[in-house]
Amino acid sequence: MDRDSQISATVIRRLPKYHRYLSDLQDKGINRISSQELSNLTGFTASQIRQDLNNFGGFGQQGYGYNVDDLHRELGKILGLDKNYTAVITGTGNLGQAIANYKGIEDAGFKVVSLFDRNPKMIGLKIRDIEVRDIDNLENFVEENNVDIGIITVPKEGAQPIADRLVKAGIKGIWNFAPCDLVVPEDVIVENVRLNESILILSYFLKNLENK
Repeated sequence: MDRDSQISATVIRRLPKYHRYLSDLQDKGINRISSQELSNLTGFTASQIRQDLNNFGGFGQQGYGYNVDDLHRELGKILGLDKNYTAVITGTGNLGQAIANYKGIEDAGFKVVSLFDRNPKMIGLKIRDIEVRDIDNLENFVEENNVDIGIITVPKEGAQPIADRLVKAGIKGIWNFAPCDLVVPEDVIVENVRLNESILILSYFLKNLENK
């Protein structure tokens, strides 16, 4: 088992936050930062930050801290930002269109190459110059274009069938916005975005704030 496979998902999920704050530091022209200063920004303890980064080799120097540009670059490599991936979006409702229009995906190295829908009124239209194709052509397009990622924004009842089709076509990564748990082979990675669960968590904290 390689080192990366032993690193917990909790650690991995902190890396994008480190990367984001380092980007902000670059924009401000800051070249060096200590683990304590990074702690003050991120809310994680300095000890936790050092432990997290030591999983990948450390990068810091005692008495100096971290070089912002170097750490930003290395974290980008760890997160795969030095690679380019292609993606398709299944479902062109409000959410699917919003994702297609979101420039941040492209900035992170993910290129949406097509959208798919079953609505005849949508087929043939373009969103940010990305064509909407008939969902019946999903497998052929994915296979012929070696697409890496499938983004699912269909209603929950249609999500598993779409996931099955994406997996069959060779997709190895799924970004799932449908409010359901997908069943996929072990070698397929699923990242779930639970908008409904997230807003319920917000509701919980608001309720408890009001009760204080």
